[in-house]
Amino acid sequence: MRRAAVKWLLFDARHNELLALRFRKAKLLMKLVVLGSGTSVPHPQRASSGFWLETAGGSLLLDASAPAVHRVAQEQLDWVNLDAIWISHFHLDHVGGLAPLLFGTKYAPQTQARRKLLTIYGPRGLKKLLEAFDQANDYGLLKQPFPIEVREVAPREAFDIFPELRAETFSTPHTSESLALRLQEQGGASLVYTSDTGYTDALADFARGVDLFLMECSFPHSKPVESHLELQDAMQLAEHATPRRVMLAHLYPQWDGIDIAAEAKKFWPGETIEARDGLKIEVRSQHKDRCFPPDF
Repeated sequence: MRRAAVKWLLFDARHNELLALRFRKAKLLMKLVVLGSGTSVPHPQRASSGFWLETAGGSLLLDASAPAVHRVAQEQLDWVNLDAIWISHFHLDHVGGLAPLLFGTKYAPQTQARRKLLTIYGPRGLKKLLEAFDQANDYGLLKQPFPIEVREVAPREAFDIFPELRAETFSTPHTSESLALRLQEQGGASLVYTSDTGYTDALADFARGVDLFLMECSFPHSKPVESHLELQDAMQLAEHATPRRVMLAHLYPQWDGIDIAAEAKKFWPGETIEARDGLKIEVRSQHKDRCFPPDF
């Protein structure tokens, strides 16, 4: 009987050790789901901007276009318990779903029992924008069944989104308020989300050595404006930033029919992933990332 008890204790200790190891490994990665890889232009395969990020500390929605909000439900993600939202700038293909989302959570049966905080982060002017949405029809968007906080952040500000997820912002040459975001898990994976941006060498410095450089790349070539990137711009940033991987998003219809990964190889030898709606990727700090197709 005593020998059996000792064996059980040894088994139990080993089991707990394996669980702890699995938990530590899980903390070394983020899980990214592409909700919208496109732009404001209607497209049959690409919704407007939105990405769902699962981290050890909680879930984060990166930009909230109108279609991205419903794409969360399509992907069967836990929108009821979403922890935080990041708004990069105030173009409607990045923020147009925020007010409808809050209008939905205010009345949805699924959220009536929720009590945990939802924090919305974004550039200066975010509170004023939400007030304007609110005043359009007295929606009371911030009067939710659960507590909600709107936090405006400045360029180059560092802050904790979750206790183990550190964030830093960078002002991008797109709009006066637009911000790129660098995310770093404590002892784990890192990601930079540029959202919309024009070219600047300083953005490569901001993304130096990141595990996943999630970058806009609006056009293959001959971009009509300087406030976006084309492929050569994006690959030059990748060359200087030396990320482990690049993902290109915010893709206009001019990209249709083009093998993005193959074209990217002409400018940069690293691995480039084409963002596609429904694509899921594990972003790891040490081991190779794994990609899963939209139907995974």
